[in-house]
Amino acid sequence: MEIMRSIRRSRAAVHPQPKFKNNSVMDDIMPCTSLTVWRKSLVCWCDGFTVIGSEGELVYRVDNYRGHSGEIVLMDNYGRSVHTIRRHKKLIQLVDYWLVYDREASNGPMFSVKKQGNMLNSNSNVLAHLFLGASTEKRPAYSVEGSYAQRSCKVLDQSRNVVVEIKSKEAANIGASFGSEVFQLVVRPGFDTGLAMTVVLLLDQMFS
Repeated sequence: MEIMRSIRRSRAAVHPQPKFKNNSVMDDIMPCTSLTVWRKSLVCWCDGFTVIGSEGELVYRVDNYRGHSGEIVLMDNYGRSVHTIRRHKKLIQLVDYWLVYDREASNGPMFSVKKQGNMLNSNSNVLAHLFLGASTEKRPAYSVEGSYAQRSCKVLDQSRNVVVEIKSKEAANIGASFGSEVFQLVVRPGFDTGLAMTVVLLLDQMFS
């Protein structure tokens, strides 16, 4: 549990709330939400994800996580479903894509997500696209750029405003990185933190 103590010390350190450089004055009124993501389940002590808030509180979790799983459930601190991710494959194109549902997937999908598959694309920095609803045959609502392996990614809306940022995390007063297992998730005001964490899970499915 030493890593958790280090995370909590880092969260307790006094830092200004992060802001994005290219967004509106709203960021000056409402600070961004900064979460710490740990690639470990605290409940089952198995593969999973634990998301810690600014006061050291548990915000989200994923238990019994398996890489390239057919279904993943993001839960809140009480164990209630927040979003469900289901993996699909288009047989004609032999391309994997993912559907994101609200809570237990009782209704239609909120988003469909497709990994950027064309390595010859002029914008090779793009990792994935998020589309509203079930169809991927339209303009994406959000795009993800950067490198998940280096924990350096940005989610951009259609106006190319940064709404979410994934960044490597350093231990407080030490300056040493936690590596890829612990990183920071910064969410702009107005963007859902649960959806931001869902993007992390999707990137982990695609690139881990």
